[in-house]
Parts: sequence; C-alpha cells; structure tokens
Amino acid sequence: MSKADYYEVLGVARDVSDQELKSAYRKLAMQHHPDRNPGDHAAEERFKQASEAYQVLSDADKRAAYDRFGHAGLGAQGSGFGGNPFGGGVDIGDLFGDLFGEMFNVGGQQHRASRQQRGDDLRFDLTVDFEAAIFGTETEVKIRRRDTCDACHGSGSASGRGPKTCGQCQGRGQVRYQQGFFSVARACGACGGTGQVIADPCLACRGETRVIKELKLNVKVPPGVENGTRIRYSGEGDAGRAGAAKGDLYVVLAIRPHEFFEREGHNLHCVIPISFPQAALGAEIEIAAIDGPVSLKIPEGTQSGRELRVRGRGVPILSGKGNGDLIVKVMVEIPRKLTRAQRELVSELAESMAIENKPASPSLIEKMKDLFG
Repeated sequence: MSKADYYEVLGVARDVSDQELKSAYRKLAMQHHPDRNPGDHAAEERFKQASEAYQVLSDADKRAAYDRFGHAGLGAQGSGFGGNPFGGGVDIGDLFGDLFGEMFNVGGQQHRASRQQRGDDLRFDLTVDFEAAIFGTETEVKIRRRDTCDACHGSGSASGRGPKTCGQCQGRGQVRYQQGFFSVARACGACGGTGQVIADPCLACRGETRVIKELKLNVKVPPGVENGTRIRYSGEGDAGRAGAAKGDLYVVLAIRPHEFFEREGHNLHCVIPISFPQAALGAEIEIAAIDGPVSLKIPEGTQSGRELRVRGRGVPILSGKGNGDLIVKVMVEIPRKLTRAQRELVSELAESMAIENKPASPSLIEKMKDLFG
C-alpha cells in the first residue's frame, strides 16, 4: 500500500519555508491530538501521519533525500506510520512547549497548585456629593468579602488537623494518562492539583477555609478627590486560602454633579447674571462660592460672557498645597419688560449714545470682507 505524500499530509507546497512547515504541523497537531479526540482512532492516525511527515521534512538531509527519491530515499531513516514519530532528533520540547503548555508537561517539571493562594482584591463603588469631594468626608460602607473561617481557624478541617497528602497523586498534584504513544500529565481531580486533601471537611466552610462575611468599614475621602479616584485599603480584600495573605480593597469614587458649579481640574466654574447698569458702570457684588460668600468686582464696561477669576476659592489640591480658582462667567441680563419710567430713561440713554453708533468706515468694511470672504 503506497504511503501518502508528506507535503500533502501537512497541506503545504514543496517549497514551503521552515517556519510555514512548523506552523502547518502545529495546526494539525492541535486539531488531531488524541487528548482532544479521545477514542477517535482516525484522528489519532492523522496525528501520527502529520508527526511523521514533520519529522522528515523538518530535517534538511531527510527532506533533500525525500524530495529526490520519495519514500524510497529515506531507507532506514524513515520511521514509518505507527512507529515513533519523533525519532531523528526532533526537539519535542521546542515543538510543543508553547503549543500545549502544561498539557504535556514537556519540561518534566511537576506543576502543583498551592493551597495557599493570596486573596482576591475587591472593588467597592462609592458615590459622594459634590461638596463632599471638595471638602472631604468620612462615611461607613458595608462590603461582603471572604474571611477566614472561625469554626476551623482556616484549616478547612473539622478536627483542625488540616489537609493530608492526596492518595490519588501521592502529593504530586498531577496524574499521568497514556494517550496512544503519549504520556499526558493532568491536574489531579481528587485534590484539584494541590497534592493535599481534607479528610474531614469543616461543616461551616466545607473545607474551603473561608466563609462570606459582611464588614463595616469607615472610608475617609480626602479633600479634592476627582471622579474615578481609587482609595486603596491594604489587606481589606478577600482572605487568602489556608492562611495566605489577604487581598486589597479599592474604593472607587463617583461624584454627583452640582446644580450650580462645574469642576475642571482644581478650578470651579459658574455663571451668574448681572444687569446692564452693573456691566456698564461697574459694580461690586456678593456671590455664593462653594465655601461661602465671596465679593466679586465687576469692572466698568464688562461685556456679556466675560470670565472673572477669584483666586484660591476653587478645589483643594489633593496631596499638595493651596486651592484652585473660582472662575465666574457673567452674562448681561436684558429685562424682558420695562416700566414707563424705565423705558423713558432707556430712550434718553439711547439718544445720548446715538452719536457713538456711527457706520463703519469703508476701510473697515473692506477688511471685514477680506476676513470673512
């Protein structure tokens, strides 16, 4: 019975590069490996064929002989289907190390999961008022976390003796299975890869060494925090298994918006209305800042939309000194309805100011045409 062409087995051209050859074989090995297709003899046979083809074509001398004389050119070098597909010096560690990882245990090392695993970090989302973020606050929160079981003191055992060596894997954390010509290492199902089992599990934690508890914690929010600030509490996360270190708790802040102020970094912004006389003549008015009343001087001739800065009345600088500023945008408010007396006064003002409303000079008009096209 004639043997299949090695290039056709791997699905590659005869001028395939070494890297392309290796990639093609890896794909087939992943698809047809016996461990992924238990009981499928056809898949196991295709895996063997691909392995034999790669063993020949990955060797420069064997490939040259095969290209010239076919299967006959291999002579005693060919392994033949059903033989050891990794003869001839193929580096099995290099070939499968990054492909299957611990599935094959190619390095010969024991991979044993530790019972003592650090606890998980926890996150708690806390929403605070705008003022609380500016000035700081302290509040009590309730969190649920895994704490060491009080009944067994974290041993997981009802008697307190703790775990014993697993009889299934003899403490190695792995068991080996024969898959065709391959010996495959897997995590022990009896102990979960830890190499230890608890003969008399604690009734409270069922041998897990931890139980869910509710904790009350005082959270201190420092002045000047921003939206999304994370406050870390070391050792306030989940307890580790079997006495391992605790994780951390991260309190993530969200800030409610304010009806009057908006924040930009360390500065606060607000908009206030002023009257036409205040804008024209100038004035000194009192406005409400975030920390109390503040005097604001409006210069004579202030235009609507102008921003005035009050230094040091903004947000405290977190982990620093001083405050940001309060930036006030003034909008000149035009009354919608005037009394007869007011209308007469405005009319007189309009007449007195009419001389100022001269048409623009021709040169200015031309410049504006050039500017705006």
